[in-house]
Amino acid sequence: MTEANHFYILGFDPGRDKCGVAVRSAAGLIVEHQVIPAGEAIAILQTLCQRYPIAQIVLGNQTTAKQWQREVQRALPDIAIALVDERYSTLEARDRYWQMYPPQGLQKLMPQSLRQISRPIDDIVAILLIERYLQAQT
Repeated sequence: MTEANHFYILGFDPGRDKCGVAVRSAAGLIVEHQVIPAGEAIAILQTLCQRYPIAQIVLGNQTTAKQWQREVQRALPDIAIALVDERYSTLEARDRYWQMYPPQGLQKLMPQSLRQISRPIDDIVAILLIERYLQAQT
């Protein structure tokens, strides 16, 4: 078991308008995930870090990542931040969405590529960032 398995990890998919967040427990369960307004992101991250024993923040490395990394580090200076490659994560998140929320009714008959996802999936990207981080640690 790696050291990363002994604490909670917060995944953060930053964006200009909205961000995805997810918290993975020490037992490997996703205990929380949501899409949040970018303007509220720092306050929500601080709240999550008070609610859970977060020892690592995993941040997507693409859109505005460096700016967000500085802001998060300033707001939460005692928590380590790791940048994770988020290339193709949105495509992967679409697939994961249908695993987490199987289609109902007529949507079951449609090819997955034609199905419409009814909400933003930035939180699922945050879950994938945590998984990518943990895979890189092994």
